Amino acid sequence: MVVCGDDGLAHRLATELRGVYREQVVLVVPPSRRTPPQPMAGRARAASAALFGRMVTAVNRGTGDSDDTLVPDERVMEAAEPTEAVLADAGVDRAAALALVYDDDETNIRAALTARRLNPRLRLVLRLYNRRLGQHIEELLDQAAELAAGTTAGHRDGHGGHGGHGGHGADIATTVLSDADTTAPALVATALVGTSKVVDAEGLLLRAVERRPPRPGEVADPGLCTLALLSATSNDPAGAEGSEDSGDGPRLLPDAEAVAAATGRGAVVLEQVSYSGPPLPARRAGVMPFASLFSARLRWSLAGLVAAVVALAVALIVVTDDHPLHAIYITLLDLFAINDPAVDAPLGQQVLQLLSGLVGLLLLPVLLAAVLEALGTFRTASALRKPPRGLSGHVVLLGLGKIGTRVLTRLRELHIPVVCVEADPEARGMAVARRLRVPVVVGDVTQEGVLESAKIHRADALLALTSVDTTNLEAVLYARSVRPDLRAVLRLYDDDFAKAVYRTLRTAHPAALTRSRSVSHLAAPAFAGAMMGRQILGAIPVERRVLLFAAVVVDGHPQLEGRTVAEAFRPGAWRVLALDTAARGDTAGAEPPGSGLVWDLPGTYVLRAGDRVVLAATRRGLAELLGRRTRSPR
Repeated sequence: MVVCGDDGLAHRLATELRGVYREQVVLVVPPSRRTPPQPMAGRARAASAALFGRMVTAVNRGTGDSDDTLVPDERVMEAAEPTEAVLADAGVDRAAALALVYDDDETNIRAALTARRLNPRLRLVLRLYNRRLGQHIEELLDQAAELAAGTTAGHRDGHGGHGGHGGHGADIATTVLSDADTTAPALVATALVGTSKVVDAEGLLLRAVERRPPRPGEVADPGLCTLALLSATSNDPAGAEGSEDSGDGPRLLPDAEAVAAATGRGAVVLEQVSYSGPPLPARRAGVMPFASLFSARLRWSLAGLVAAVVALAVALIVVTDDHPLHAIYITLLDLFAINDPAVDAPLGQQVLQLLSGLVGLLLLPVLLAAVLEALGTFRTASALRKPPRGLSGHVVLLGLGKIGTRVLTRLRELHIPVVCVEADPEARGMAVARRLRVPVVVGDVTQEGVLESAKIHRADALLALTSVDTTNLEAVLYARSVRPDLRAVLRLYDDDFAKAVYRTLRTAHPAALTRSRSVSHLAAPAFAGAMMGRQILGAIPVERRVLLFAAVVVDGHPQLEGRTVAEAFRPGAWRVLALDTAARGDTAGAEPPGSGLVWDLPGTYVLRAGDRVVLAATRRGLAELLGRRTRSPR
């Protein structure tokens, strides 16, 4: 496996592949000074630099924490860009998969085109922020791989040293992922209710909920199944969220006996597995609705004038017994004062002419106000809005980078009021906030008065998603000093630092919900699963661990094939949740899951080779179930 990147996601992905899937990994990173690990205060700095320092030190010394360091047989290369020479030196022509996770989309695309030329059979995983471009690039690279595979079929059949699952389509596939899209739903769910966790991918909707331990005399709703038991200290204000390897952390995918014996522990239960249908077409952007052009007072004024004109026309019909169309014509002439004076007309017609002229005088200022309001609306549409004076119950979002922009879009799709805080006026998400007409406070969140301008004292939640750990921590600490019960979600990279922060905040503010989330920690399992040639639908955080959802074809997996659903369940590793009946006989996995979903499978149902199932799995469980069976000895 070859991993190329320039930030923390590359290091997390390399650790995931080596520590969970036991793969040989070549990590290509930009040149960096090789410094020893910094103390705890230094870990709050830039995430990728800190972790890279620990990894290089582990290679040189052969010591360190197994979850954050590279083992001696792994190879670290330093290169400014993934050029053809660098990729060749990394062994792309002999690799089974390549992950390009640079922060720049253009760099990933250029390297992917080069890698496909060097090795047409290579499985590619790209990190792209642009969704539409990613779809086109995925189709292009897959088409190039199919053409190359067709011309070299005979050579490939006689060359068997790359170690795959045997399916050609899966081995040469291209997968485009976005860390922002992968993590945004989890971040949004944590900020909104603190307990709900949703996975919505390719028409498949899975919803889990975190439930506190039942009170004496209460019976907890078991839901469809129990996905996890929370750590025993989750209800203790001084307790720490369980990390991936903590012995006292949460227990993922427990069996019925463990659930029955777990007294006083919260649980994450599965509430819904359904087919959500194809995504709705996007609404046209840039077209402003009529109601947003004019204020409500002006709209009522226009409606009153229209009603007055209609009443005058009806009155003229009654007085003169004229044709309705001619009566309306005469009324409009009188309204705009371009009709001849009704000197010789009956008294009723003269009175109506005077009233029409009076309404015409009232119409002029209303039309002028409408023109000014419309011009003002178009002018302010391109400007950033300020938070309304009476705003309350909203979410304060810090940072409008890639992650913050996706989270902002998700919040607005759910019709949640948001106020953004961003220090860079040219940030990526500024245009999105302007288009969505979301209030934005431009300023450094560490400066006094910035959070107050975002109405933090009346907010329901704070999402600190900047790329700097200390900035996120400082913002949360200051917000808690203003409102101690504020729900806070921090984006923190370093696990040790995150656990220390979490424990301190829980102790200082026991009544408030605090969560720390790492974007790379949530996204790495999906990228690693894609490198293994499998479809990861999504992931949900369980404290500081991750539970994965994957769509798997039963064929070729002895742990599933020929076994009942009850027999295939392995506590702590994986559990079958649903069966996609529409995909039977489709071992290539071309059809999206969910179209024929059966979630209430009996425990006696026997899984057949043509079935495709949706399962929940831990990272190591998925690696054991879907990992490559054999590797040629070298």
